[in-house]
Amino acid sequence: METALGFLVPKLVTHVTFRLHAYRGKEALLRRLPGRLEAYRRLLQPGWLIIVLIDRDDDDCHALKQLLERSATAAHLLTRTRAAGGQFDVLNRIVIEELEAWYFGDWQAVRQAYPRVPATIPSRTPYRDADAIKGGTWEALQRIMQRAGYFADGLNKRQAAERIAPHMDPARNTSHSFQVFRDAVLAAAG
Repeated sequence: METALGFLVPKLVTHVTFRLHAYRGKEALLRRLPGRLEAYRRLLQPGWLIIVLIDRDDDDCHALKQLLERSATAAHLLTRTRAAGGQFDVLNRIVIEELEAWYFGDWQAVRQAYPRVPATIPSRTPYRDADAIKGGTWEALQRIMQRAGYFADGLNKRQAAERIAPHMDPARNTSHSFQVFRDAVLAAAG
């Protein structure tokens, strides 16, 4: 995700600087988030925004969002959800189901990076809704890639991000979870 965001954020907001902080998995992020947010609160300057982005995986989306909201509240930071249209410090967003759903949402970018994958994937029933692919989006992407002759030893997520994300166009992505993330970042950046 860190690699993909390094390419995507500048496409969304060209007039801001940003820093990405990756964690070794979802559990590490959730465990360290309260302390990190507390530390960020002390450093936060006007105009700064903290964005917390996490894969849903198999978690209940609403329960996960509430956990993120509680972490921000405990650190005395105002989230977009609680700000009700006003200024806020934290934007919590959940990727449904995994980052690879964003790739399915911009299949043209996948094809630019990996031209042997079938162009018809988005029109096939299992893949029409990028956020509702059954059995895991990374597993589905891996199967498609391997059938096309890529990643014989398994999907290398960092390599895929390095090759796909530069071709992604935020305006054409059909993944609802990407659209929510994109629109929230654009709104926050003004």
